Amino acid sequence: MEDGFFMLAEVGQFALILALMTALAQAVLPMLGAVRGDAALMAFGRTAAPLQALLILISFVLLMLCFAQSDFSVALVSQHSSLTQPLAYRISATWGNHEGSMLLWVLILAVYGAGIALYGDNLRPSLQARVLSVQAIISVAFLAFSLLTSNPFARLSPAPLDGSELNPLLQDPGLIFHPPLLYLGYVGFSVTFSFAVAALLEGRADAAWARWMRPWVLAAWIPLTCGIALGSFWAYYELGWGGWWFWDPVENASLMPWLLGTALLHSAIVTEKRQALAGWTILLAILAFSLSLIGTFVVRSGILTSVHAFAVDPSRGVFILAMIVGATGGALGLFAWRAPQLKSGALFSGVSREAGLTLNNLFLMAVTSVVFFGTFYPLMMEAVGKKISVGAPYYNLVFVPLSVPLLLLVTVGPMLAWKRDGLAALSAKLKWPALLAVGVFAALGLALGFAQVSAAFGFALGFWLILGGVMVLARRWQGAGGFSARLVRTTPAAVIGMALAHAGLGVTVCGVTAMSSFAESKILVMRIGDSASVGALAVTLDRVGEVAGHNYQAVRAQFTVRQGSSSRPLSSEKRFYPNTRNQTTEAGIGTGWLGNSYIAIGDQQTDAKGPGIVVRIYHHPLVGWIWGGALMMAFGGAASLADRRFRIGAPTRAPAPLPLRPGLVPAE
Repeated sequence: MEDGFFMLAEVGQFALILALMTALAQAVLPMLGAVRGDAALMAFGRTAAPLQALLILISFVLLMLCFAQSDFSVALVSQHSSLTQPLAYRISATWGNHEGSMLLWVLILAVYGAGIALYGDNLRPSLQARVLSVQAIISVAFLAFSLLTSNPFARLSPAPLDGSELNPLLQDPGLIFHPPLLYLGYVGFSVTFSFAVAALLEGRADAAWARWMRPWVLAAWIPLTCGIALGSFWAYYELGWGGWWFWDPVENASLMPWLLGTALLHSAIVTEKRQALAGWTILLAILAFSLSLIGTFVVRSGILTSVHAFAVDPSRGVFILAMIVGATGGALGLFAWRAPQLKSGALFSGVSREAGLTLNNLFLMAVTSVVFFGTFYPLMMEAVGKKISVGAPYYNLVFVPLSVPLLLLVTVGPMLAWKRDGLAALSAKLKWPALLAVGVFAALGLALGFAQVSAAFGFALGFWLILGGVMVLARRWQGAGGFSARLVRTTPAAVIGMALAHAGLGVTVCGVTAMSSFAESKILVMRIGDSASVGALAVTLDRVGEVAGHNYQAVRAQFTVRQGSSSRPLSSEKRFYPNTRNQTTEAGIGTGWLGNSYIAIGDQQTDAKGPGIVVRIYHHPLVGWIWGGALMMAFGGAASLADRRFRIGAPTRAPAPLPLRPGLVPAE
């Protein structure tokens, strides 16, 4: 080892200790200043938060350098990296393990805190001080967790000449970006949690508070959406089983905060626009972050066996469980004490946008509860000695029926007027989306037959959502004289973002419907020259051979896939990693707008007919729409986040209103 790199671990450890001390000061002094009205103490948080982020960044970069330089005297590097591992995966191994991933967690937590300090000039000083203090309390807990139970810089003596390899399943480009995106989402909800607790401490949760918090909700929701989609896509192409969602507890751990984060986003809109549902918004902010912590507990406690479940030390799970109980219990106790003192806000009728968004949130809470119960009930039964499994049949029976009215409401909500609307006016606004969706259902029902009526309904529901997004913009762009280019130019980015996100949800629903109803597969033993048909696909095995990668050996099978008059080559591999004695499957995937051809190979076999290889062939119609729709939702969130109205302190000049057709209400 070069002398210049010998002290990296010690410097990284020292930086973490300094960060913990800074976080302790940040947790106490600004809060004390807010209570006393001391401007100097309140201002301390604005200095401490960036300093804390800088110290943790130094620590994280030094750990990354230890991995890049293959410093096997660091136990973490020795356990998750080797000399044969490509550089990109040596670097990504920094967060491809328990200790490194928790260091990434606290880094993102500190960066969010620094963002509040640097870009929160328009926040009330007392509110900003309390938010930064609560954020620092969370940092103290996680920094202590990292230093006391998950030290990433522990040394080995003597240092081995080579290390163990990173889990081969994690040696993939998708897994380089998947955990950081999820953490940006998980940890992002810490900011909304801090805003909620600060509002309870101040006894004030008004429209300005909701407006300040809403961009932070989006800042968490966008990367969490991307992270979930990327994780689903990785499982699809890497695990070789051809599925896009398995209702695995680790998958559910990210879905639950996303669902409540979506509810929080809509509730914050009501609080901002109408100063209503403030208590509900605070409760959702608390629960969304609590579910993020629970997801961390599920993955880090060792109670699950998963490629993501890095921890095996029960003491770590106990530590995280204590943090969950402390954060959630303390915040809910504060909510029970202070929430009744908050102003209830403006009243609204049963037919209004406020009512629609409230009903939407109730369904989101219901489906979150379904996922929570399905995830943790087997774990609770296992704790008392009973093993049960909760899988797709449970979710199909309970989750899907609750999702249908929720998706119907997604299009209804934006069509409603604030405060009060009428059923006749609402029917007129929904006439064309409803007629077109019913037309899609009828046409597909006749074409597919009664046996596929659920598929016809799923596609109609997807079109209902897409048309709802289109109608939001169409209504916005209609002036008294018809289509108005000026109204197009002056449409707020948040309105475009909402329309894009709702349409993206519809695209995902169409993809899920097609995969659930029309996916076809076949498993067989093939020999060179053999052909097989699956749906519209005709697959021929051309050759089988061995190839060598950077740190693996593989059996590669090459195929020709024909669909109609077109053909394409595809190859699939079965990889073996000698260092860890692990195998992975690299599926051959032919992508297209209307679907994918998907081929995965298994073990080689020899029988009376000669040598062959196990082949799994799938035809996946519209599967790409699932992830394309998720990206549309994320882009919609990004467009909303870019809205000038959400940039605190950014002035905007409102154009003179144009006359609207009678009965039309501007979309918000």
